[in-house]
Amino acid sequence: MTAPPSRVLPKLPPRLPTINYLAGYAAELQAQVQDQLAKGTLGERLQRRYAEPHGVRTDGMLYDYTMALKSRHLRNAEPLSKVVYDNRLHVIRNALGTHTTVSRVQGSKLKAKREIRIAGLFRTLPAEFLKMIVVHELAHMKERDHDKAFYALCRHMEPGYHQLEFDLRLCLMHAEATGQALWPA
Repeated sequence: MTAPPSRVLPKLPPRLPTINYLAGYAAELQAQVQDQLAKGTLGERLQRRYAEPHGVRTDGMLYDYTMALKSRHLRNAEPLSKVVYDNRLHVIRNALGTHTTVSRVQGSKLKAKREIRIAGLFRTLPAEFLKMIVVHELAHMKERDHDKAFYALCRHMEPGYHQLEFDLRLCLMHAEATGQALWPA
């Protein structure tokens, strides 16, 4: 009796992300990204462009980092009471950061405290992505909606905002498709 011929299993392409991170972009661009993802070059490209993770690891460091950006660009905005990394925020729920106002009654006055929560995955991502998400949440202090004025404020605080947002979307697509973080903790 002869043994069956051994078969080499073909390399499976990365699984397609369940979230279409590029839904608002042109079909041609989406096809280019899918092609790079299938060839395995997307992650390498992102790692070359954004080589180093940042050093802002604790909530206190994140608060100081955010306040420095706020004092530089939004001096007249209301004060922030809290800025923290939140491991409960997740891409699946469509939130990488949140900006909230918490109202409390103190005596006969109503006090509002503003808080920013940044998804925990930003602890290990490069500094450019952290700056992009902090700028995004700070811009919500002045502009509630994602409209022209909001994005103009984002570009004022970070001129490369749109490219960073796009590259972050690519990073999230890569992580979901391959199951590997580009910048592990």
